[in-house]
Amino acid sequence: MSTELIPILALAVMFLAATVLPVNMGALGFVAAFFVGTLSLHMSSDDIIAGFPSSLFLTLVGITYLFAIAQNNGTVDLMVRGAVRLVRGRVALIPWVMFGITAVLTAIGALGPAAVAIVAPIALGFAARYKINALLMGMMVVHGAQAGGFSPISIYGVTVNDIASKAGLTNSPLTLFLGSLLFNAAIGVLLFVFLGGRDLIGRSVHDDGVEDTAGTGAGGSRGGAPTTGGDPGSGGATATKVRPAQTVAGSPARSGVTFDQAITLVGLAALAVFSLILDLDVGFISMTVAVVLALASPKAQKGAIAQISWSTVLLIGGVLTFVGVLQEAGTVEYVGNAVASLGMPLLVALLLCYIGAIVSAFASSTAILGATIPLAVPFLLAGEVGAVGVIVALAISSTIVDVSPFSTNGALVLANAQNVDRDRFYKQILKYSALVVAIGPLAAWAILVVPGWL
Repeated sequence: MSTELIPILALAVMFLAATVLPVNMGALGFVAAFFVGTLSLHMSSDDIIAGFPSSLFLTLVGITYLFAIAQNNGTVDLMVRGAVRLVRGRVALIPWVMFGITAVLTAIGALGPAAVAIVAPIALGFAARYKINALLMGMMVVHGAQAGGFSPISIYGVTVNDIASKAGLTNSPLTLFLGSLLFNAAIGVLLFVFLGGRDLIGRSVHDDGVEDTAGTGAGGSRGGAPTTGGDPGSGGATATKVRPAQTVAGSPARSGVTFDQAITLVGLAALAVFSLILDLDVGFISMTVAVVLALASPKAQKGAIAQISWSTVLLIGGVLTFVGVLQEAGTVEYVGNAVASLGMPLLVALLLCYIGAIVSAFASSTAILGATIPLAVPFLLAGEVGAVGVIVALAISSTIVDVSPFSTNGALVLANAQNVDRDRFYKQILKYSALVVAIGPLAAWAILVVPGWL
């Protein structure tokens, strides 16, 4: 068996083992990276560990640590109440507000992971409080980030337009932006319809059974709890006991802003400014803000470290370390070149869309775009298929899969989910991302490439 194919076989074994046995797939990933890297590729331990996603590790730990403190001191509750007032208590609008906020942030140039890191914890707090399906809320945030992600001034947009321009390809920045925006908005509609969004229409946060008050759960009985995390395709949910909220929308609970909440709000504003506007690393900034809050108010951070989703950190770290070994083996280039040499333009375009989707579910979307578009250049220059349509289809296929729990955005949703069975929620996200990988590239290709109108 060729060196390039061994990592693919190892990845399949990892998935099978993690599905059948109660073993963290991240632990399997570290073991697979060691054996494949050492025995097959003759890599040193330093070379193998170089694939560890240190930046993502810091982001996951920093963000979950920061928002654990914000949850403990009631700041998340405070922000939830403010956002509820913004939509005048209409629960059905909340997922779309979160979609819109992340779309605007990425459209004006913010990095997708930075926007998701800030919005996802608040959005998932809504889901826990008002009985909104956690999968619906989390995926609306990620697709919102992708909806705005190809504006002419965004990182994705600039990258794709620059690659197309240097290759001498016909391109349309506006078509690229609108294509991604409309495609992700359509996915948002489907999510809303199939994950319980229709049940939210007409509901208000002040309705019986929705509003959570101090000492009374969302179900209207003492000690009740919000429910989240229903199975994909249903509006169902898993009931989980949670502590009564300290302050909630419409309740007569404590009013005003405490000192801890005030400095936390200042810290979150600083996180937004430094990460979204100044483009500083969101992991370092979130960790800095969390440490400052812990020093300013030690009681508020009690137990916050334990609330970090360490199982998620292990999962992501191990799998992506193995993906680094897979890339070192040249597997992506090997498969991509084999596909590009087929000589059938429509089929090549479809297969490249799938390669972009599958690899991007585990690796950097920007890097994959930089690899797949050049592979398409020879047959695009021949003019047998529309260059604009193929470029937009490749761009969409390589980014809609950022819902994967192994991507930064999907991992942030998984790590920040509240009051859910995390293992079950991970499987839900995994199933949904597999569905996106299976259907998304085909839909993009059928709509944008086959008709030949772009």
